[in-house]
Amino acid sequence: MYDFVNEAPITLVLIQSQLLGLNSQVSVLEYGWAVQVIFHDTGTVGTENHPIHLHGFSFYLLGTGLGNFNSTTAILNLYDPPYRNTVGVPIGGWPVIRFKADNPGLWFMHCLLDMHTTLGLSMAFLVKNGKKAKCLPPPDLHS
Repeated sequence: MYDFVNEAPITLVLIQSQLLGLNSQVSVLEYGWAVQVIFHDTGTVGTENHPIHLHGFSFYLLGTGLGNFNSTTAILNLYDPPYRNTVGVPIGGWPVIRFKADNPGLWFMHCLLDMHTTLGLSMAFLVKNGKKAKCLPPPDLHS
């Protein structure tokens, strides 16, 4: 289990901009990384929240709020955060999620409102393989 209080997660923006030099809709993650994503709805025209769903993982919802996210004033629940696979991004607000990248593969994250996904409110995480386990077949397995 990941210790959210004593271990600092790797923030997705840092991964993309400084480590990988990426500016795309696919983020490459090493197996086992702790990943934090801060969603921020800056829209002023729309009147609906964005239900964001992540395939392949469940995540901890550490906090949510209105206005601009500020890491020095945001109140995050690091003790017993709810465990989800979908989060609502409020109009003009933000949620913060964390998950451990321990499921190798390409995993889609998108708004559950079909029109928003079509317009590009989506991305993917490519989680690299972890260390290979040495697992032999059972001795009674006939080929």
